Amino acid sequence: MRKRAQWGALPIGMATVAALLTGCGEEEAASAGKGERIVMGMTDEVLSIDPASGYDPGSWLVFNNVFQSLLSFPKGGTAPQPEAAEKCEFTDSRSQVFRCTLKDGLKFTNGNPLTSEDVKFSFERTLRINDPDGPAVMLSTIKEIEAPDERTVVFRLDQPDATFPQKIASGAGSIVDHRAYPADELRTDGKAVGSGVYRLDSYGDKEAVFSVNPDYKGPAEVQNSGMTMRFFHGDRAALKEAVQSGEVDVAYRGLATEDIADLEASTDGDAKTEVIEGTSAEVHHLVFNMDHPVTGKLGVRKAIAYLLDRSTLIRDVYRRTAEPLYSIVPAGITGHNTAFFDTYGDRPQPEKAKAALRAEGITGKVELTLWATPVRYGPATVKEFEEIAQQLNASGLFDATVKSVELEQYEKDIKAGKYGVYVKGWVPDYPDADNFTAPFFGEDNVLGNNYDAGRITKELLPRTAAVSDRADTVEDFGAIQDIVAQELPVLPVWQGKQYAVAHENVSGLEWTLDASTVFRFWEIRKGVED
Repeated sequence: MRKRAQWGALPIGMATVAALLTGCGEEEAASAGKGERIVMGMTDEVLSIDPASGYDPGSWLVFNNVFQSLLSFPKGGTAPQPEAAEKCEFTDSRSQVFRCTLKDGLKFTNGNPLTSEDVKFSFERTLRINDPDGPAVMLSTIKEIEAPDERTVVFRLDQPDATFPQKIASGAGSIVDHRAYPADELRTDGKAVGSGVYRLDSYGDKEAVFSVNPDYKGPAEVQNSGMTMRFFHGDRAALKEAVQSGEVDVAYRGLATEDIADLEASTDGDAKTEVIEGTSAEVHHLVFNMDHPVTGKLGVRKAIAYLLDRSTLIRDVYRRTAEPLYSIVPAGITGHNTAFFDTYGDRPQPEKAKAALRAEGITGKVELTLWATPVRYGPATVKEFEEIAQQLNASGLFDATVKSVELEQYEKDIKAGKYGVYVKGWVPDYPDADNFTAPFFGEDNVLGNNYDAGRITKELLPRTAAVSDRADTVEDFGAIQDIVAQELPVLPVWQGKQYAVAHENVSGLEWTLDASTVFRFWEIRKGVED
């Protein structure tokens, strides 16, 4: 995500999508929930509760629970299933015409019916408003939307886009009531009208309160009677204290690395909390400016790749709350390979680093500044870069230092080409290799590092975009990863894990922490026996 896990979840190829995008033939029973209300705390901000604007983890957490999309990600899966739709499918061979049939009898929490008119309105509204902090960029391939009857919607795309089902299964596909939202501007009254599993009862600076929507029609089975989300506004220490004291039942997004590691290592028999670990597709990369006088040299980039010790960094800086990453596509995503492991190994190789520099004609120490920003990509980012600088300097081949600036200046300087090497983190919008490659290469990419991607953007990415069976894209995505490992515009560092801390009487969190990044309120239960 540009601003902005299930135990052992396996990637699901799009070969299974034909089955998953068709309903089971019977309506799911609506449920008003069961068990107790859950109180959850987090330090992330919710930047918007209007789906045309929010493009951050906090906002999407609200969207995924209050609004329906046509499709949604099942727990532990990366291929979408029907949500508000009864069925969806591409009706052409080039993945450019996508047709959905809505479930019968859908309605919003204000009682208004949900029809294809609302679906058409919602997507067109997001594109029309085109908020710079919103998800319109994800819907850019939409050329036209038709609503020939109340239950049918047809998307015509301006180019092949086999990942379109995944894009609209995300927060970007949230459906709003056309009677309750202005067509040309954002809603700013702090209220939300959706048809999702929960209804937003109130929203303020300190908390948001959700009740179970009794009229919800979809695959979710609600395991609680409501949610209260407490906002700690970046105060990690206060969040840790709140979950330990019982003020909140669950702490999610925002505990410091040290807190998670300490809680996980605790052997106190009287402890009333537990740490739940899940998979994640969040990644961190070193990015190289290909026009910079130092990092523009392939030999310098190769030397850094040979010297990076990911395992030591993760042990000493992240307390093993992340995993080494050896490709731009993370583990758990269909198409992942280990191109950087295969090319540069998993331990420092100073002799090969030295040879790479000598082949570039460099005989002295390389002076290098590693640039970071202190908050945007995690509170340990500066420590991470200091560890990398130390590793480079220990080889005797580099004289590396670290500098950190606030985000606004950081982004301006990257755009101006001032930095040779800098950090970029990425939280995916949808769990497909496309989302770890397409945004990074080509015109207006998120890296801003002047890399000429050549074959990647001219041949490989366009070809993968037309393939509806995502298992058939593995070879091309493998080729992309191999090219990146050879040309080194970026150097993958780590892949994150997701964590939540909960009281011992809270369960179900393992079904909310997977590579889809969807935090499912409805899977969490308290004081309820199966």
